[in-house]
Amino acid sequence: MAGRERRRILVCLAVAMFLGIAVYFRLWTIDYFVSSDDAELLRRQFDLANKEAMDETAEWRLRFDEEADKASKCAKELEKIKESIEKKEDSTSFNEKLASLQKHWQENAALLKQVETLKNELEAEKRRCHSQ
Repeated sequence: MAGRERRRILVCLAVAMFLGIAVYFRLWTIDYFVSSDDAELLRRQFDLANKEAMDETAEWRLRFDEEADKASKCAKELEKIKESIEKKEDSTSFNEKLASLQKHWQENAALLKQVETLKNELEAEKRRCHSQ
């Protein structure tokens, strides 16, 4: 029984190997019949795809370099700001600038309120003129 089983497995293995070799030779003959024009076309397509990939890589590298430059500039500016805040002389000027900005902001807020009041008065006058 074991002998029959082994023989059966060996026959199946031989058939599988024969079919594999047949498929391999079939693929080899198909590849062999590809003309030189087809090979040239394939080479051109490959070259075009390669150029496109290189262009895209260069574009992404350029974007990366630009972003890296922006990041380094921001880091340098941040470092300068930190250094200026750490100095006592600069901290007083920073506080003066902050106070000046707050003053301007308050003035702007007051002006905005005045503008709103004037707009409301203008609307009221327009309504009064139209109703007469």
